[in-house]
Amino acid sequence: MKICRFKNKTDEIRVGLVTDGSTVLDLTQAGITQISPLLEDDGALAQLAQLAKGSLPRLPLAEVKLCAPVERQEVWAAGVTYLRSKTARMEESDFSATAYDKVYAAARPELFFKSLPEKVAGPGEPVGIRRDASWSVPEPELALVLNSRGKIAGHTIGNDMSSRDIEGENLLYLPQAKIYDRSCALGPWIALGTPESAAREWKISIAIHRDGRSVFAGETSVAQIKRNFEELAAFLFRSQVFAHGAILLTGTGIVPPDKFTLRENDLVEIEISGIGLLLNRVVVV
Repeated sequence: MKICRFKNKTDEIRVGLVTDGSTVLDLTQAGITQISPLLEDDGALAQLAQLAKGSLPRLPLAEVKLCAPVERQEVWAAGVTYLRSKTARMEESDFSATAYDKVYAAARPELFFKSLPEKVAGPGEPVGIRRDASWSVPEPELALVLNSRGKIAGHTIGNDMSSRDIEGENLLYLPQAKIYDRSCALGPWIALGTPESAAREWKISIAIHRDGRSVFAGETSVAQIKRNFEELAAFLFRSQVFAHGAILLTGTGIVPPDKFTLRENDLVEIEISGIGLLLNRVVVV
C-alpha cells in the first residue's frame, strides 16, 4: 500500500491512499490528517485495506499536487553502503580516500544529518545545486521511513544532492557538500508493508535529461547495499530520540562519470521498481 500527502484544489494538504496507480483515496475524510500516526500503528495496513473498500472520495492522481511524504521527521543519510560509492568517494579525494575505505568495512556505518522536513523538496519541486560548487550530482537512494520506535514502517525514494568537489577538497566540508537549500528530495509517496527481503529485489534507476535529451542514465539493485536495513536503523537510533520518527537514506550505488555535473534546468528522474517515480528539475541556489 502507498500513502501520500497531497494538495487539493483549495491548496489544503491532505493524506491519501494511492489505490491503483491513477487514483487517490482521500483519507482525510476518514479523520486521518497526518501520515505519522499510520507509521506508528502496527495495524495500519488492515485499517487502510478496510478504508479502501469504503466510499471515501477518490481523486484522479493526475489532478492533485503531491507533496513530500514527510511531516516532522528529520532526514538522515548513510554513506558508503555500496562498493561503487566507496570507490567514487575515494577517487574524488586522495586526502579522504583512507577514511572512505575504512568506513566501508567498519562495524559502525557513516551516518550524517541531511535535512529538516520543511527543507525537503517534493515531487515536481526543484532540487538545488550550490552556486559555489563546480561538480554537482544527484544520488538516487532508497529511503527507510522509521517511526519513533525505530521500526521500518515503509520506504520512499530519496535524492541526496551532493557537491562532490567541495566534499573531495576536505572531508570536514561534508556538511556543506550535503546540507544546503533544496539538497534533498523525497517522494512520490511511502510504500508500506514491504519486508526487507522483498525490497532487496527492487531496482533503482536514474535518468537525467538536458534540453530534451538524455545525458546520463544508470541502474543498480537494492540488493547491493552492504548493510541490512535494521542495522542502519539501529545505529541511527543509538543514543538518539526521534519523537516523530526519521527518514534514513541508505546510500547510492549509481555514480555519474567524473566529467559529468548537473546544470540548471536539468530534469532528474529517479525510479525504484517497488515504489514509483520521483521527478525534480534543477535550480542553482
